[in-house]
Amino acid sequence: MIEFVLEGRSRVATYMQIVLQVKQALRVGLAQPGDQLPRVRQVAQSLAINPNTVLKAYRELELEGLAEGRPGVGTFLVRTLAGPSLDRQAGLREGLVAWLHEAQVAGLDREDITALIDTTLRATLDAPPPKDIS
Repeated sequence: MIEFVLEGRSRVATYMQIVLQVKQALRVGLAQPGDQLPRVRQVAQSLAINPNTVLKAYRELELEGLAEGRPGVGTFLVRTLAGPSLDRQAGLREGLVAWLHEAQVAGLDREDITALIDTTLRATLDAPPPKDIS
């Protein structure tokens, strides 16, 4: 089950942080169609937010066709965002975890790592991929 975490300093609205976390979980295979999202009251209590904020996030997921509310039962995921690369993600994640540990040992904090990743993503996504990816 997804456990939501809010970034207090984020400029992203609270409800949208929840939506984005669900989308990320669907994209990397941590959540699957048929999975039930945590109950609104449970999320509101654990994050110390208004239940209407959670409802707004769940409604947004419904509008995007990713979730479906079932009265008296809960909200369930109905579609995945995982692409054909899902099978390769486990190995890539292991490499990323190793790199993150290396970055921490090198003295980078969370903000440094985020800045490095963001700037590298922007520079790399506009360039064509290398021809020999093993």
